[in-house]
This record gives sequence, C-alpha cells and structure tokens, in this order.
Amino acid sequence: MRAARYYDRGDVRIENIDDPVVQPRMVGIDVAWCGICGTDLHEYADGPIFIPPAHHPQPLSGESAPVTIGHEMSGVVSSVGEGVTDLAVGDHVVVEPYIIADDVDTGPDSHDYHLSPDMNFIGLGGCGGGLAERIAVKRRWVHKISPSVPLDQAALIEPLAVGFHAVQRSGAGAGAVALITGAGPIGLLTAANCRARGISVIISEPSPLRRAKATETGVADHVLDPASEDVLARVRELTGGRGADVGFECTSVQAALDTLLDALKPTAVLVVVSIWGHPASVDMQKLVLKEIDMRGTIAYVNSHPETIALVESGEIDLAPFITGKIGLDQLVSEGYDTLLHRNETAVKILVSPSGAGL
Repeated sequence: MRAARYYDRGDVRIENIDDPVVQPRMVGIDVAWCGICGTDLHEYADGPIFIPPAHHPQPLSGESAPVTIGHEMSGVVSSVGEGVTDLAVGDHVVVEPYIIADDVDTGPDSHDYHLSPDMNFIGLGGCGGGLAERIAVKRRWVHKISPSVPLDQAALIEPLAVGFHAVQRSGAGAGAVALITGAGPIGLLTAANCRARGISVIISEPSPLRRAKATETGVADHVLDPASEDVLARVRELTGGRGADVGFECTSVQAALDTLLDALKPTAVLVVVSIWGHPASVDMQKLVLKEIDMRGTIAYVNSHPETIALVESGEIDLAPFITGKIGLDQLVSEGYDTLLHRNETAVKILVSPSGAGL
C-alpha cells in the first residue's frame, strides 16, 4: 500500500510499504480521509517532536523514523481481529490515535491516561498512520460513528475532540466570554465547542479568509483583526470594561499570548492549546497581579464519545471547516506548502490516501 513516511525535518516521502497485520483485538480500517494537523506541520518544519528520531525507538511502539504519519483519520472497517465482536466490516469509524502502555487504565472513568509515561500518538510515534491506505488499530481506540456523518467530516472529529477537552480544562460554562487567538482549525473547533456550551466567543485572527470562516460558520459572536484593530480595547468594550473570562491560545505566536494576558479579566483562566515548537515568554507580573490561572491542555481523554454525539446530533456542523481536498502525492507540494506558507488561504485540508474521494 502507499503511505506518507516521515524521515526527518523537511523530509516526508510517499512510499510503498506492506499492508498492516490485523492481530487479535485489533481492527483493520480502510482510511477514507486524513486531515493535515498543525502538529504535522510542526514536525515537518521544526521536528522531530513527537516523532522518534532515527535509531531512537519510541519506548512503547519500538519504532523510530521513518514512520507512517497522520492521526486525524476516518475510515471503514475492512476486517476485525479475533476477540472483536462489537464492530463489523463496513462500519464507519474514527480513531482516537493513542499509543499508551497496556498497564494504564484507559477505562471510561479515567481522566489521565493521556498523561501516562511515554504516551504518544498513532501517526507520530509509530503504529501506522492515517496518511496510508490502510491501518490496523487496537479496538480500544476505534470509535464507531453513524453513517449519516460523511467520512470527510468525520476526519475532523479528532481535532474537534482537542477543542472539547480544552474547553473542559477551562472550566468555563454558559454565560462566560471567551477570547480565542487564532482561527485555524483548532481555534475554530474550540470556538464551536464553546458555542455548544453557551459560551460567547470573541476571535482574534489576522487572516481575512479565516476571519470570514469564523463568521460564516457562526462559531464567533465577534471576529477581530489584530492588524487593524486594538484587540484589547475591543474586548474591554464588548465586556463592559471587565475583560474576557477565559482565553484560548491557539496560534503558538508570542504576540497572541501577550494579547491574552492583557485582555483577560483578573482571575481569568488562560488555556494554552497550541503545540509550541519554540520557547515562549510569559509576563509573570501580569500573571501574578491579575491572578490569572494558566493551564496547558493536550489532546483529549475519554472525549470522543461526547464529541461524536455533538456531530451526530447536528449540534456542530463540520462541513464548513473543510477548505481543501488532495491526494497523497500532493501532501507536501500542496498540503504542507499551503498551510506553512499561505495559511491565510486555507483552514483544514484533507487527504485521501487512496484517491477514492477525489
């Protein structure tokens, strides 16, 4: 089968590799769509970060570069291993792409398996990836979805779950005002989760296309252009001088982090959602004098069932966030290049590994 393989920073190759083996308690999946994630871009431009460098195997997968990449995937069950009785060939599924030690409790009551030692992600740390025609995944990480949800939209359930967990981490509820810096996929999907919880949303984004997408999708009450507006003044105006109750940093840009520290009210919560491939600085005096609670968030933990329910119920419509579809051969030339150098022209680009959806 054909797959995208990460060798090193700036070196991703499309190659023919062996089909995955579906072992007991595993599920074989024909990948329909796989999204290009901001983490993939960080790996390509700044990495390796989560990807284990050549000759330095990931402790759980035992793999090192080159590895098959891609973790925002949807597909159709093609086979089930011995012991899998609750999924059938033809079922539509998405993957919660974790690599976690077998002795870690990943049951429905666990709230921290995503923080366990040596945790990594399928499509980054090994175990195959969604930028391949087929993948075999442990049953625990496969989630069935309704066939009423188109498979291209289903590929966005993984990043939607990132936003779901980020909003959970914030503790914000109905009636709160959130300031989100960045209207890329994670910023927009975090905003969608906020709106689903009754949280008002202000988005700051310099890209005209991404501002338009925030308005078009209805995930923001107010969309600001930091290049032409005083974001701090506008947030104060929109909140009666108080400042935002919660902030979500979704850019990994220093200026955006600085803006949040200024625009949040005293005792606000600041959630850092983006993956930073470089060091950042924090004005500790502002953090201290405003008693701001700054929190990190990574991925999701038992978030997929509720996230899938939001999509299946129609409460969140994922279709408008898809702005491009390409084949595997265009991954670097059209996908990575666009999102790294012209990201103002796109939001979410999906890849069809087999080309069947194009």
